Amino acid sequence: MDELVARVRDQLYRLQDLQEATAGIRVEETSADGAVTVVVDGAGALIGLELSGAVGTLTPAEFEQVLVRTAHAALYRAYAERGALVTAFNEANT
Repeated sequence: MDELVARVRDQLYRLQDLQEATAGIRVEETSADGAVTVVVDGAGALIGLELSGAVGTLTPAEFEQVLVRTAHAALYRAYAERGALVTAFNEANT
């Protein structure tokens, strides 16, 4: 019984570590032209947005493309980081 309790406690601690690690994910991505910088968290939420003076040289359509492309790149990296954490967690629990 003690062994079972210890195993469950260990899994709980690893789950808490996973939760803290995913909550701590922050990814910053800047567009190639430096016009847009976005920051997203591990859940994909936009938590930061900076626009440089270079935005003034973009048309509305170009701005939209740069913003979406930059946010997408940040999301991709954040989800990849989160996926790696989940994979490591799952492998440790097999």
